[in-house]
Amino acid sequence: QVQLVESGGGLVQAGGSLRLSCAASGRTFSSYVMGWFRQAPGKEREFVAAISWSGGSTYYKDSVKGRFTISRDNAKNTVYLQMNSLKPEDTAVYYCAANSHTFSRSVNDYNYWGQGTQITVSS
Repeated sequence: QVQLVESGGGLVQAGGSLRLSCAASGRTFSSYVMGWFRQAPGKEREFVAAISWSGGSTYYKDSVKGRFTISRDNAKNTVYLQMNSLKPEDTAVYYCAANSHTFSRSVNDYNYWGQGTQITVSS
């Protein structure tokens, strides 16, 4: 019912910033909780951030608090992840995900996934 396409990945030096975008298809975007997850080489896919359908509530992984900000523009069917003060340990493939049922940190609660975009942070 919904398709997600990430953009904005690439190479950045430690301490730098990037903004990821996730464009969603369809006309029901505002009904979905949106999340960002990441998966580093040899690691499990992990939660990064989530935002409620209205944008009024957010969750963050502890290690990104104060550095990353999730936001959404329902009129544009787009969710963003602003990443500041990037560290080499942030290197991963980042995935956008949509959840039609619950405000959650769990990968199991998300119904739709993008293909991912690579973030590489050099030291």
